[in-house]
Amino acid sequence: MQNFGLIGAAVMGSNLALNMASHGYSVAVYSRTAEHVRAFVEGPAKGKDIIGCYSLEELLANIEKPRRILMMIKAGAPVDMMIDKLLPMLDPGDILIDGGNSHFPDTIRRCKKVENAGFLYIGMGVSGGEEGALTGPSLMPGGSPAAWPYVKDILQTIAAHTASGEPCCDWIGEGGAGHFVKMVHNGIEYGDMELICEAYQLMRFMLGMTPDEISATLTEWNKGELDSYLIEITRDILAVKDEDGQPLVDKILDTAGQKGTGKWTAIAALDEGVPLTLIGEAVFARCLSAIKEERVAASKVLHGPAVKFTGDREAFLNAIRQALYASKIVSYAQGYALMRQAAKDYGWNLNYGGIALMWRGGCIIRSVFLGKIKDAFTVNPELTNLLLDPYFHEAVESRQDGWRKVCAEAIMNGIPVPAFASALSYFDGYRSERLPANVLQAQRDYFGAHTYERVDKPRGEFFHTNWTGKGGNIVASTYNA
Repeated sequence: MQNFGLIGAAVMGSNLALNMASHGYSVAVYSRTAEHVRAFVEGPAKGKDIIGCYSLEELLANIEKPRRILMMIKAGAPVDMMIDKLLPMLDPGDILIDGGNSHFPDTIRRCKKVENAGFLYIGMGVSGGEEGALTGPSLMPGGSPAAWPYVKDILQTIAAHTASGEPCCDWIGEGGAGHFVKMVHNGIEYGDMELICEAYQLMRFMLGMTPDEISATLTEWNKGELDSYLIEITRDILAVKDEDGQPLVDKILDTAGQKGTGKWTAIAALDEGVPLTLIGEAVFARCLSAIKEERVAASKVLHGPAVKFTGDREAFLNAIRQALYASKIVSYAQGYALMRQAAKDYGWNLNYGGIALMWRGGCIIRSVFLGKIKDAFTVNPELTNLLLDPYFHEAVESRQDGWRKVCAEAIMNGIPVPAFASALSYFDGYRSERLPANVLQAQRDYFGAHTYERVDKPRGEFFHTNWTGKGGNIVASTYNA
């Protein structure tokens, strides 16, 4: 009998099976496409403790009980269809695990459904791509707490590990907590990628640097505070030449794709009332890039300033590095604020330092930076915002002159930096004792009698003014802040 069952023999599923086998676990693999199973067991899995199964009945018959079954299939309806097929075939105590990029509300719903049927369910975020799946991904499991003891050893064994040997996998929380944290991870990933792209744009088109020069700069940056997987791969990308010897990156069409997880993060932030401005801008930047033909046409009609940089090149390059790090801090501060608010609403007891630890290895946003987040929450588990931690507070304030210079120069030269600029605006807004929302509330009360609070009265008391003398004293609903 095999230790584990796996449904889905595509790249991620097959690599996870190979990962398990390399750590001494036996695996039964099934896919609705029999040829995929056959090609896998006769190819990469040949000689390993992996067997192919050609029906769900055969799969279940070959897994030790309680069965642990990992589904690595397309998110959405296929997961629901697979659950419906499996439920009549399971025994009490069996565990279904969804390792795809499922939307967390779906995971909440599925967890309740499977538990009500007498079984256990885990919605698990998996990050690291095909390489991570094979050599050690970051794993973010959540769902039925009773399932965790049965999967803990194998998941923490196959996960990536930090330099000190800690597994990049731990229990996140009930219901959809695992997939929510993975969603926020992907949103932060969108932000990190956009920030690096904006830094590239400034170096390439304001400073006139070649891809090779930018690659060399990123090599240096990757030795310090910006040390990360995404900086590392961008360095490598910029050094690659096409067949004619020219930089390959210059020949790639500037339209970005997306699978929706960044959008989900932005929507969740709107639902929770959390200002996730940088990640929202990163999503919209991809949307703007996608209308390539429209942008080309607009470029012939709409004109901005000529790009002309006359300052100290090395000083500005250092300012870009400062802006990149400060903006990165804001991105993570916003992501953690979203997780904190969701935890309150859904009753999750999230370990924020532990989440940073899970992201230290295997995943796409892995970086030295995450160790600082772990330290911040170790010192203060109730930290409301990363910007209030002493290290991050000093890090942002000491870099804000360069950050502001970068945003100002970019605007004056007509180079879009939506992530840099939105991060700076969030920082300025968050540190502002007073914002202009008093005028906004007066406007709402004027046209809709939505009421307002007063600075000279206790919070929770609402007032209405008959601004025109014709509106009367009847009020609409109060507001949610």
